[in-house]
Amino acid sequence: MSLDSKIPSGPIDKKWTNHKANIKLVNPANKRKYKVIVVGSGLAGSSAAATLAELGYNVSCFCFQDSPRRAHSIAAQGGINGAKNYQNDGDSVHRLFYDTVKGGDFRAREANVHRLAEVSTQIIDQCVAQGVPFAREYGGHLANRSFGGAQVSRTFYAKGQTGQQLLLGAYSALSRQIGLGKVKMYSKTEMLELVLVDGHAKGIVVRDLVTGKISSHSADAVILATGGYGNVFFLSTNAMNCNVTATFKAYKKGAYFANPCYTQIHPTCIPSSGDYQSKLTLMSESLRNDGRVWVPKKANDTRDPKDIPENERDYYLERKYPSFGNLAPRDISSRSAKEVCDAGFGVGPLVGGKRLGVYLDFSESIERLGEKTIADRYDNLFQMYERITGENPYKTPMRIYPAVHYTMGGLWVDYNLQSNIPGLFVLGEANFSDHGANRLGASALMQGLADGYFVIPYTIGDYFAREGYKNIPNDGPEFKKAEKDAEDRIQKFLSINGNKTVDEFHRELGKIMWDKCGMARDKEGLQEALKRIPELREEFWKNVKVPGSGAELNQSLEKAGRVADFLEFGELMCLDALTREESCGGHFRTEHQTPDGEAKRDDENFCHVSAWEFQGDNKSPIEHKEKLEYENVKLAVRSYK
Repeated sequence: MSLDSKIPSGPIDKKWTNHKANIKLVNPANKRKYKVIVVGSGLAGSSAAATLAELGYNVSCFCFQDSPRRAHSIAAQGGINGAKNYQNDGDSVHRLFYDTVKGGDFRAREANVHRLAEVSTQIIDQCVAQGVPFAREYGGHLANRSFGGAQVSRTFYAKGQTGQQLLLGAYSALSRQIGLGKVKMYSKTEMLELVLVDGHAKGIVVRDLVTGKISSHSADAVILATGGYGNVFFLSTNAMNCNVTATFKAYKKGAYFANPCYTQIHPTCIPSSGDYQSKLTLMSESLRNDGRVWVPKKANDTRDPKDIPENERDYYLERKYPSFGNLAPRDISSRSAKEVCDAGFGVGPLVGGKRLGVYLDFSESIERLGEKTIADRYDNLFQMYERITGENPYKTPMRIYPAVHYTMGGLWVDYNLQSNIPGLFVLGEANFSDHGANRLGASALMQGLADGYFVIPYTIGDYFAREGYKNIPNDGPEFKKAEKDAEDRIQKFLSINGNKTVDEFHRELGKIMWDKCGMARDKEGLQEALKRIPELREEFWKNVKVPGSGAELNQSLEKAGRVADFLEFGELMCLDALTREESCGGHFRTEHQTPDGEAKRDDENFCHVSAWEFQGDNKSPIEHKEKLEYENVKLAVRSYK
C-alpha cells in the first residue's frame, strides 16, 4: 500500500508558501473553542504549546520531568543550523536543503527538507528576539561555525550549551502562556495511552508520577513531541528517562512507525569505561572544528600521546576524506572510528579486549589560535570532560568513541506533520520526516523549533477547519477502556514478583541491540536478534521484579513500562533493518558495501520510506511504502572525498 504524503504541487521553493496560502483557517473567536494536547516540553513541544496558545487555542502540555526546563533538549551542545549566509561563504537555502538530503543519504522527503531549510532563517530571528545569547563576533554580528557534512559555516551557537539556551527561550514563551491561563502545564505526568474516538485522536490517559493517579484528558487534537528511542540500546547519550512509550502506544493504536532502523551513532562521545555505566556522555560535534582526530599508526601503542611524533600518527579522517576531513558526516566518522579500533589501533584502557577510543587533539589549534580562543568556544565542554575523565584536554588529547545519540525513524507523518491517524500530529525527533538515514549535526534543534513555531500553527488549523468543533468529554467509553488498560498493565507489573530487576532486562536488551543492530548489521545477526528478543520479552513478563505499589512515586514501575515497550519495539527495529537490504546512512548492512567500505545503496528497490502497521501482539506488522521522489536533487553516490 502506498502512502499519501499530501505534498503540495508546484516548484519546491514555492510549495510551502502556496500551501500556507491555500489551507483553511480558523478565525480568532473560534480558536478559543478548541483544545490541544501537547505531549512533551522540549524544543518542539514547548514552542508548539506556546505558539498555539498565543494564537488563542486552549493547550494542555504534559511532561514527565519536574519542569519543562529539564526536557532533554538541554543536552544539545554544539549549535543550530540556519541558512543566513552571514559568513558570505556561499551558503543558501538551497545549499542547506541539498546538504540535508545528501547527508541523509537520499532517504528523506524532499519537500519537508526544503521547508525546513526555508524556515531556518526565521528560527534564528525568533530566538534572538527571545534573548537567546548566541555567540557574537567582535563587531556584534552573530557568529557561526561549521558542522559535519557541510563546507560552509551556518551553525549558530551559545558556547557548548546551545540546546539549554534555546530551551530557555522557548520556556519563557511557554511560561508567558501558562501565566495567562492559555496553557495548563502538567509536569511529573507520563502518557500511558492514546485515545481514539471515531478513528480520530481525541485524548490521552496519563499517570501522575508522584501520586500514581490515572486520569483522562480530552482535546480536539493531540500533538506528540516526545523525542527519540535511542535508549532501546541502554547505553546512549540520551537522558535515562528518554523512552519510546508515547509513540509506541500510538503505533499500537494504528499510527504507522516509519524507518525504525535508522539510528544515529554520534562519533564524538566519551568512551565507555565499564559495565557499571548506565549512560554515555556526548562531546559536541563542534569540537571537530578545532580538534583533529587521530590514532597511532602502530597497533596497541600505549605511549602517552604527547610522546607519539607526527609521522607516527594516522589522521584517518583527513586521509580518507580530504574534502571534508574531520567534519565528515556522523555516520561515516563513526564507522571510521570503529574500523581503526577493530583493527587494533584504538587508544585508552582495554574494555572487553579492545581499546575503544580515538584521540581528538586540540594542540595544533591551541598553538595557532591561543588557549583563550579555544576556551571561549568550548570551555564548558572541556570542563565537563575533565570532571568525568580526570584529564585536562587543554594539555592532553580527548579520547572519544561513537555512541547511540539520535533516531531518524519515528511515527510516519504527511507534509502537514499529521500521522495516518487523523488529529494525531507528531513533531521533532518523534517523527521521521526530515533527516533520512542520517541527521546532519545541528539540525535537530532546527527541526524541533521549525515544527513547533512555524509549521504546526498552520497545519493544525487546517485540520480543525475541516473537522469542525466537537466537544469530546473525557469520560466516554473510549477513555474508560484506555484507563482500564493502563491500570491492568500496572497491576500486571506489580504482580509478577520475579527475581530480575528492570535494569537487568534493559541491559540485556541493549547488548543484543548494540551487537546485532548497532553501528553495523548483517542478516545473520539480525535474525539472531529476532530470535533472542522475544525470548527475553517472555522472560521479562514471567520474572521481572517491580517493588512498591502503583499509588506512589515508583521509579521501578515507570522503568518497567518503558522497558516493556522497548522489548517490543526492539523487535520492530530489527525487522525493519533485516527487510532493508541495502546500506544507507546510519543503517550499515555489512553485506552491502563498496570495495573501500562505504555504504552501498539500492535506489532501485529501496528508495522509499518503510512505514509499519501494528497487527496485534505476537503478529508480524504490515509494511507500507512511501516512494521517495527526487525532482530537485540527483540521486548520486554520496561522497565526501
